[in-house]
Amino acid sequence: MTGRSIRLTPSRVFIADMSRMARRTPQGVLTRRIAFTEAAALRATLDPRPQWTAIFAKAWAEIAAELPELRRTYATLPWPHLYEHPTSVASIMVEREVEGEKVLFPARVKSPAERSLADVIGDIELARTAPIGAIRHNRIILLVSRLPRPLRRVLWWFAFNRPRHRAHYAGTFGVSVVGHLGASIIVPVSPLTTFISYGPFAEDGTVDVTIGFDHRVMDGAVVARAMGLLDARLTAVLRVAKGAA
Repeated sequence: MTGRSIRLTPSRVFIADMSRMARRTPQGVLTRRIAFTEAAALRATLDPRPQWTAIFAKAWAEIAAELPELRRTYATLPWPHLYEHPTSVASIMVEREVEGEKVLFPARVKSPAERSLADVIGDIELARTAPIGAIRHNRIILLVSRLPRPLRRVLWWFAFNRPRHRAHYAGTFGVSVVGHLGASIIVPVSPLTTFISYGPFAEDGTVDVTIGFDHRVMDGAVVARAMGLLDARLTAVLRVAKGAA
């Protein structure tokens, strides 16, 4: 049986490069079933209903404003150290179609803790609907992904090990979700300090939340405490959104 070779597209090369970076990150993973009963009820009263991805991103950024460990990254330049960012930058994976292929691009949302939920949703929708080339971040990704592999690896290594470059190009935390498709990410693959995912919501508002974290930056107890704050923070975000509606 003879198959066929399929050339890697630039967007697939980008995912491969990020997966390689993730393999070099000593990652811990925590999973917790949380009942977001009040948050789910509040969300149901809003029209249109805000996307959970944006709510989670804003809530996590607000928690990170209180827990500085969540805003730290591990860097090796000029020597191994931790760097604490003044604010969070969310990297939210959105699915796009490029030349007939469904691919993932990161929607970069700056300072979601300090901005309204509507602004966060607007940034995500822009990344989801605007022409790929109209977003500077996407143009950089595609440009780098077309370079020879040795040069790509050097550039990504430099970007991830210079903290200010890392926040600008990759973000301080990531969100990727397939819960709307009825599935859950059990083993996160991400080079970021924290990576949030969740599964389908049950009728009673419970959901399995999974968070991967860079063990060089923090221990599991920090992430566990942050997960314990999620229910109240999601509810607070939605209360503010309801008041602004």
